Amino acid sequence: MRASKVAVVQAGSVPFDADATTAKALTLLEEAAGNGASLVLFPEAFIGTYPKGLTFGSPVGRRTDEGRDEYLRYVRGAVTLDGPEVAAVVGAAAEHGVFVVMGVVERLGSTLYCTALLVDPVEGLVGHHRKVMPTGSERLVWGFGDGSTLPVVQSDAGAVGAVICWENYMPLMRAAMYAQGVELYCAPTADDRDTWQASVQHIALEGRCYVLSACQYITRGAFGDDYPGIIGEQPDDVLMRGGSVVVSPLGEVLAGPVFDREETLYAEVSPDDLTRSKLDFDPVGHYARPEVFGLTVDTRSKAPVEFLRDDPEPS
Repeated sequence: MRASKVAVVQAGSVPFDADATTAKALTLLEEAAGNGASLVLFPEAFIGTYPKGLTFGSPVGRRTDEGRDEYLRYVRGAVTLDGPEVAAVVGAAAEHGVFVVMGVVERLGSTLYCTALLVDPVEGLVGHHRKVMPTGSERLVWGFGDGSTLPVVQSDAGAVGAVICWENYMPLMRAAMYAQGVELYCAPTADDRDTWQASVQHIALEGRCYVLSACQYITRGAFGDDYPGIIGEQPDDVLMRGGSVVVSPLGEVLAGPVFDREETLYAEVSPDDLTRSKLDFDPVGHYARPEVFGLTVDTRSKAPVEFLRDDPEPS
């Protein structure tokens, strides 16, 4: 496998408008492909909107009608795995010959999930990861993924996995990715703090993998003056300032971080550098102590209701 170019998109959603955000994503995808990228990463909840600053009218012990209206708008902006927005991303990946990791807000039944799509240019939607641990108030509007959506899949640029935002602070989650041989560790996020940079550098060193992290740059003004639910007094308040970055398997920053503007970052990733990095450290190989520490990962899907039926009577 030869060296490849990867792209990390730092851009903002068109809030609550899945069609418009998908169109924006396709333009950015075409641009990245034109610059030679074989893999393109988008931020957390890019299609569907990361709900930063929204309270959904839900202080402890109370709900408001206005908050339920906010939630209705949020649900209407979500997508389904078999819907037209995902189909458009799949089609664009095929047209441009690129692997895409896309953050979406997924609607499944009556529940929303923060999901990362893994889209192969030939095979289409080859995997999806639902965030297993929504952080803080995210748990009001997002459900919990289970172990059935923790894939690492092969791309032309390397083995790809996705761990979303503060899932990256779950050591066992990271270990599950390392054990599957992740080489391009994608970390779509809404964390734009300076401390996030230290986290992704640590993960790259710990996992001896490339870490690609994409965060949105989006302002209060993007939500429009007709939508008062966002916390923030001025239309130009920055809600997420970016901080997208690419880090090498030895913790070296290859591109970024970029703040306070929309931009697509590019970096070269090399299978040889992945191998070189493991000379002295492999967290699930020669630097592990399985006789002392172990992890069991349950990858079975967990249905809340299971119907058990008798076998039909023989005729």
